[in-house]
Amino acid sequence: MRDYQKYATVLAVFATVLFAALLVAAFGMISLATNQDVIADRSAGPLVGPTMAAVVVVFVLVMLLALGVNTPPDQQRVAVGFSLAAGAGAFVLFLLTGAALVAFGSGDLVAGLVFAGAMIASPFAIAVGVLAFVVTLTYSVLLASHYGEHGRPLWPWERRGE
Repeated sequence: MRDYQKYATVLAVFATVLFAALLVAAFGMISLATNQDVIADRSAGPLVGPTMAAVVVVFVLVMLLALGVNTPPDQQRVAVGFSLAAGAGAFVLFLLTGAALVAFGSGDLVAGLVFAGAMIASPFAIAVGVLAFVVTLTYSVLLASHYGEHGRPLWPWERRGE
């Protein structure tokens, strides 16, 4: 693994942790502001929401790794289109995961479709897409700005020869 791939991988892991933390914070703040539950359907069960969030977090990690590891540093650009695709993909995957879990849990495909229909305009699902877009865009900006740097940052006392 080359240095830029190591840098991109470590940065992707930190960006994914940031995305997960922002997701939890956004869900909490939206829930407080709107007086709504993230999963309004009580029959869905207690694991549907966390599973939906976990699947989206893994999706964002895979998208970040695909962007960072496969692109050499001299070809890194701010990837607005890729970030939009990541945000839209996270939004759709959030809905599909919830619909599949509800349909599987209840044994009724219509219940899953109704759940997805209720969640499609939810501020929680929209927050997932927006946060995935913002984190992916920030990741691409950091990768594009890292071009030309070599090695780790040095402390002032380590730069005696400069």
